[in-house]
Amino acid sequence: MTNSLRVAIGSDPGPNRAENEDSALVSPCSLAVADGMGGHVYGEVASSATIGAFVDLDAWATGVDLREHDTLALVRDGVAEAARRLDALTDAEPELRGMGTTVTALLWDGTGFAVAHVGDSRAYLLRDGLLGQLTHDHTMVQSLVDAGRITAEEAERHPRRSVLMRTLQAGNAFEPDLFRVEARRGDRFLVCSDGLTDVVGDHAVREALATAGEPADAVHWLITLAVRAGGPDNITCVVADVVQDEVADPGAGRITVGAHRVLGSRKAS
Repeated sequence: MTNSLRVAIGSDPGPNRAENEDSALVSPCSLAVADGMGGHVYGEVASSATIGAFVDLDAWATGVDLREHDTLALVRDGVAEAARRLDALTDAEPELRGMGTTVTALLWDGTGFAVAHVGDSRAYLLRDGLLGQLTHDHTMVQSLVDAGRITAEEAERHPRRSVLMRTLQAGNAFEPDLFRVEARRGDRFLVCSDGLTDVVGDHAVREALATAGEPADAVHWLITLAVRAGGPDNITCVVADVVQDEVADPGAGRITVGAHRVLGSRKAS
């Protein structure tokens, strides 16, 4: 008996931002979040182009038995295609030079996820009530933690905690982290921008994920927590539950939010 995903997505500019530079995607086989680099030119263009690359990958993957394909190679190629699109955009419009984005993308094959990750958006797994961070932040502060120069607690309060060391940026080489996560029925996955995790701690994230009944409830509650905490950045969350294969909801499908135009009128579930 195989498993499938029940998913939900949401994005909010936050109370202190007029525009949303995040973009995100959900579908029955794809989860992705891209956070355009704040303080840089055209972050919303970079995140939108990146999610556009994964929309095209998802369109190809729909109806394909991904168990017969190398899904790690596919998500790696998705990041490579996003990088090519950023380069093409800057070649055509020089004023876009310097734009960049994070990207955390998960591709589902029925038994687990292939993950590609660049930047400080994050993927988490809630399993048996325990929350684990799957991705590793590519930030200056995380490098200090890795080197033992500061503690994880000090990193949470560090004034430069959002300074990125690796991003997907036009004109720059990229190297995504690539790994696979096997899934179990009952697992709940979260992919989010740092607009959530910069202001909502892991304990509160775990509580929201563990107590919310449906993925859409979890998305709503997590965004609400970030807004209540001051939400200085855009806030984007994707939640996916691993469930027993079920009859597809006719309204479910590929949905994007944030800077990327919405391709649907309701949450997928």
